[in-house]
Amino acid sequence: MKIPESRSISFLIITIVYLLATAAGILTYCLAADSMAPIWALLLADVIATILTWAFGMLYRNVSVYDPYWSVLPPVLLSLYALLTGISLAGVVMLIAVWVWAIRLTANWAVTFKGLQHEDWRYSKYRNEQPAFFFQIINFFGLNMMPTLVVFLAMVPAILILEQHPEATVFTWIGALMSLGAALIQHLSDTTAHKFRREHPGQICKVGLWKHGRHPNYFGEILMWWGIWVQWAGHSLDWTIAGAIAITALFLGISIPLMESRQMKNKPGYAEYRKETRILI
Repeated sequence: MKIPESRSISFLIITIVYLLATAAGILTYCLAADSMAPIWALLLADVIATILTWAFGMLYRNVSVYDPYWSVLPPVLLSLYALLTGISLAGVVMLIAVWVWAIRLTANWAVTFKGLQHEDWRYSKYRNEQPAFFFQIINFFGLNMMPTLVVFLAMVPAILILEQHPEATVFTWIGALMSLGAALIQHLSDTTAHKFRREHPGQICKVGLWKHGRHPNYFGEILMWWGIWVQWAGHSLDWTIAGAIAITALFLGISIPLMESRQMKNKPGYAEYRKETRILI
């Protein structure tokens, strides 16, 4: 399909894609809820919405169609589920934290979105380095489905908070403060980086939070999901910690190494910056 050159039209297309994905997810949940446990119906709805988003990415030959999914899906899925289950104070606090994080991250995506003619360098790297068939396997399973499953796993504590209506505890407030603090850290690190790149193109950002860590924005993302788990941990120390661990592993094992490799190639002096600055904060 012809890729629009207008950023506004591209933005409209992305909006329509996500409305369709949301509708597909809601329909899937409604059809599946009678035959399986709610959490599995939610997972199936998430998977179907991801497949639809991936399909439009294939249609426009741009994996970046998936980019806002990371921050759009959690508040929508959790809010719709809250409408079905009712909500306690603990659920309200959790949803507020999720929405603040999601609005901030989605707004950052919208500001940096250049249009469907631009694909994130990470995806282009795989597209250019891999044979077409293997790239499509990586595209579907690695670049679309895997992040969806990791984020869903990290959302499980939030889903259980909505499902079981626990009372608010000190862990509720500590976890919420962690998640809200994470959104603030991401905001400060992203705005600092955007300003620095405009004023000092090609140079290494070592100001603000970037002076204390090479990836403060990623630190904020990791902290966000640990905060969600802490809100549930006050009620049960169980396997749900796996989601926060998976998010941490995703950034430490994939996202950060990819970024570090790019920075080492493109920015002289980055090796020295790595030696003198911690990886997160």
